[in-house]
Amino acid sequence: MILRELLNKLEYRCLQGELSTEVKAVVNDSRKIVEGCLFICIKGASFDGHTFAAQAVESGASVLVVQEAVEVPAEVTVIMVEDTRRAMALISAAWFGYPARELKTIAITGTKGKTTTSYMIRDILEQAGIKTGLIGTIEVVIGNEHIQVNNTTPESYDIHRYFRKMADAGCQCVVMETSSQGFKLDRTARICFDYGLFTNLSPDHIGHNEHKDFQEYLECKAMLFRQTKQGFANLDDEHFSEITSDAVCPIQTFGVSEGAQLRATDIRLKRDRDFLGVDFHVSGLAEGDISCGIPGLFNVHNALGAISVALAMGVSLDKINRALKDFRVKGRVQIVPTGYDYTLIIDYAHNAMALESILKTMREYRPGRLISLFGCGGNRDKHRRFEMGEVSGNLADFTVITSDNPRFEEPQAIIDDIITGIQKTEGEYISIPDRRQAISYVMNNGKAGDIIILAGKGHETYQEIKGVKYHMSEEEIVQDVLDGKY
Repeated sequence: MILRELLNKLEYRCLQGELSTEVKAVVNDSRKIVEGCLFICIKGASFDGHTFAAQAVESGASVLVVQEAVEVPAEVTVIMVEDTRRAMALISAAWFGYPARELKTIAITGTKGKTTTSYMIRDILEQAGIKTGLIGTIEVVIGNEHIQVNNTTPESYDIHRYFRKMADAGCQCVVMETSSQGFKLDRTARICFDYGLFTNLSPDHIGHNEHKDFQEYLECKAMLFRQTKQGFANLDDEHFSEITSDAVCPIQTFGVSEGAQLRATDIRLKRDRDFLGVDFHVSGLAEGDISCGIPGLFNVHNALGAISVALAMGVSLDKINRALKDFRVKGRVQIVPTGYDYTLIIDYAHNAMALESILKTMREYRPGRLISLFGCGGNRDKHRRFEMGEVSGNLADFTVITSDNPRFEEPQAIIDDIITGIQKTEGEYISIPDRRQAISYVMNNGKAGDIIILAGKGHETYQEIKGVKYHMSEEEIVQDVLDGKY
């Protein structure tokens, strides 16, 4: 593609070289340079692509996009922009032929519920005959292809690459999780989403290399409604007004409060040995009964958000209910059948807020005992450990403290921090550093009527120790325990 075409939507200055240069690839990683490529010099928190400019040229780059001056041979085309991250988003969209225009795009943001709501919407649309791609925390789904990902919101180049693959595969729609970091770092810049959904907001992702404070976190989340044609928002969330105050699109509300345009009432919890769910009645924009195959009030809100989007896309409430009745999502309140008379759940709750939410939700199902097993990640804010210990001590009947992803810290040091928090409570606990042994312990000591929550890992299939990711799947560990291997 000719360089001039790639820069069509961009404000820039050509410092040297020719706009008629042919570009053979778009690259922002100096390790992926190919002959004749355009290299985007990204300035990050811990690296600066401008320092690799000369190396990129030596490796074959013919065009550089920069936000700071660089010294390279005169035959190299250098394009100056205000922000190379934003430029990458616009260049990537052009490189892949603006694929977002060929899809109905649905973006979901919030602190909790993004993944569950994304999968709910995808399942509903797929069952309604609308082929739908997904970009999320767990994976990218394009038809039968499942691609593992590292970021909730991928880099802009990858977003448009996935959009192109989806459009070419015959997808009519894409639903994607959009993180606060994704907005802050312009990964979704200039995408005008057809539908944008806000789930809820509470303090998270605040600290070094994330957000400086809660206000910045909120403002980044609120950016969704400034690049969306139709918004949907949880009226029950305490930050609803702040999130929607600067919206440039109409906002449709959902919730359990009076005044919600789609409202849930008559909420009823359902429990069997290997089943937890919730039934409720919806009124307002649609009228009828809903049965949801995953438990808790917070999943009523997730379901309401999904229903709102599906209704806007013309799906009947009957089809929506059929999809939600059998809905499951890996690692999110995932019930693992064991054959025993207790209920075993795998969930991604990896901070105090999420752990509190699931423990309170499970308490509503009146378990014989509520057992919490969790650890905390290494090289992260220690306060998270104190808080999670305190939450579990206050809300669970019994806590098993174990290892999560210790990274470069000693697992016992992390456990000791958690114990500092739990000792502020009267909660009973035990520590078992080896997570496999800890899971074996709770399963072999479970009693009829118990609800056992394996928290923190969720969909992850690894444990990170000293910079190495070792395979570890909690589903597999559970099966190993059932098979008598632990």
